[in-house]
Amino acid sequence: MSVSSPTLATLPPAGAVVAITGAAQGIGLGLARHFAQAGARVVLSDVNAEACTAARDALRAEGHEVEAAAADVTDAAACERMVDTAVRAFGRLDVMVCNAGVAQVKPFMELQGADWDLHFAVNVKGAFLSLQAAARRMKEQTPLAEGRPRGKVITMASIAARYGAGVMAPYQGPYRASKAAVVSLTQTAAYTLSPDITVNALCPGIVATDMWTRMDRDLAHLNNGREGDVFASRVANVPMGRAQTPQDVAGLALFLASPASDYMTGQSINIDGGLVLS
Repeated sequence: MSVSSPTLATLPPAGAVVAITGAAQGIGLGLARHFAQAGARVVLSDVNAEACTAARDALRAEGHEVEAAAADVTDAAACERMVDTAVRAFGRLDVMVCNAGVAQVKPFMELQGADWDLHFAVNVKGAFLSLQAAARRMKEQTPLAEGRPRGKVITMASIAARYGAGVMAPYQGPYRASKAAVVSLTQTAAYTLSPDITVNALCPGIVATDMWTRMDRDLAHLNNGREGDVFASRVANVPMGRAQTPQDVAGLALFLASPASDYMTGQSINIDGGLVLS
């Protein structure tokens, strides 16, 4: 039995076209599934072409309209081709979700330039290039409906962009800095592209995905601890009492893609179970 998506009257209209980068696993795949369940037509993009195709086939098997467009978001031409895939398949692109990202665990004093280059290439440059490619197409198309924007962009930041202290800070310098840059990029794009296109950022917290599993494992090895302990200790601090799931993130993403958020742009919204209160 599939998990039910939020059933708000403000969900994106059936048939809305949504492209999602980093969509072959984790949060990206969770967002793709929930947009599809809400009736959207979805274009999955991921640097892993095989996984992208497998995700497409799985969603099609569930009865959804889905296309795949493998792309390296650090390549501007690849981002343009991804957008072209959406337009060829479905006629337009209504929502671009810039989700692709990387994270690593490495002590601050052991970081090298290549670590910074990787994070900023994928998390920041990749978000910019996919956002820009989508915006070019959106500005040429008719609005979603009379009085509505021509398109919407959702970027993926993190609560890691909110503060520099805490137990993870010594191990995630480039990740934290890159996600803070995504917040800034979101604000710049929102101001630049308004009123035609809205741009808002999601800031998730401790999401139970493969990415967190890898970080937990690497931290355990660095500190001679047990795998699972770091993740458990972080979850223990969540006021809502559990780890986050992609479905938790999807509810906010669906809202940002809906008419209910048409007057919202340039915002970075925490969806973290109360870890960061503001």
